[in-house]
Amino acid sequence: MTQGAGQGPEVERTATLRDFRVPAYVNETGPYDHGTDAGAAAPPLEEPLEHPDGYTPTQRDLPVITRRGDTLQVAVDPVAVQAPVPATGPGPLFVVGDVHGYLDELVAALQEKGLVDSAGNWCAGTARLWFLGDFTDRGPDGIGVIDLVMRLSAEAAAAGGYCKALMGNHELLLLGAKRFGDTPVNSGAGTATFQAAWLLNGGQKYDMDRLQDHHLQWMARLDAVEEVDGHLLVHSDTTAYLDYGDSIEAVNDTVRETITRNDADEVWDLFRKFTKRFSFRDEGGADAVRSLLDTYGGTRIVHGHSPIPYLLGEVGSEEDEDNGGPHVEGPHVYADGLAIAMDGGVTMAGKLLVQQLPLEV
Repeated sequence: MTQGAGQGPEVERTATLRDFRVPAYVNETGPYDHGTDAGAAAPPLEEPLEHPDGYTPTQRDLPVITRRGDTLQVAVDPVAVQAPVPATGPGPLFVVGDVHGYLDELVAALQEKGLVDSAGNWCAGTARLWFLGDFTDRGPDGIGVIDLVMRLSAEAAAAGGYCKALMGNHELLLLGAKRFGDTPVNSGAGTATFQAAWLLNGGQKYDMDRLQDHHLQWMARLDAVEEVDGHLLVHSDTTAYLDYGDSIEAVNDTVRETITRNDADEVWDLFRKFTKRFSFRDEGGADAVRSLLDTYGGTRIVHGHSPIPYLLGEVGSEEDEDNGGPHVEGPHVYADGLAIAMDGGVTMAGKLLVQQLPLEV
């Protein structure tokens, strides 16, 4: 991978495809049922060969990497933000799939699309950029990713464009782990804790140690659903959004109010529903998409959350181990052309996707 200016060395991936089976926590029974008691503590973490302080790759079926050196640290510099530039109209629309802490790959993908320059600064004028959620966990620098998105939001607004983000299930998980820790919650399948679930699903001590109040406040205010230029943007490929309101405004208000009430069981239920997936993939998938479009508007849904290799059936068995990795070149269009999947599987040596919309198919 070509490194942008100021970035750290390349990330060396060592996981094999037998590690990339779909985690059982995506099932309807609960967020992390791996055949163990739902209340069991997270397993001990593997000791990586080389990694920055606090980076603790997880075992089981979570994709892991090792890395050398530090990743790009992005600080918000108010002095660097220029005065607002009057916009002549909305610029091109871009969406970004799940990042999961892979900051170097994100910067490279944004540079490739002409959205940031060689120093990682916004250079796309009035362009509009949406992140679909899941900034942290599994990869080496989730807090660095959040810092970058927050800075680009200020720089893009100053240039007449915007950079915005949606709430993913991993944002809810990190919020819960920080706020509630080992407080027991009713998981529906026994007793669980946010801390155990966060570790089991790729939580990184390096991120938790650097998590600050402004990161928590930013995550807690993220929208869950938005509609832009006929594209209904969500994180998860699930119809569970319908449980939270019959309009985009109602869903976003309900999610924010749930987080604000700070009730561990309520936030856990929200997290559990946002982990559901594959509602659009199989028989009846197009109808599931239409149920969301009919309720919230738009003509096509765009989501992250479920890696495209899983949707295509390219990953899921040990026989796939030596096929050179998942083959993802771009977004996956499915469900009678009504759904666009944007998680390229960066955690399994796939591709971190940045895509301009509308997508021609």
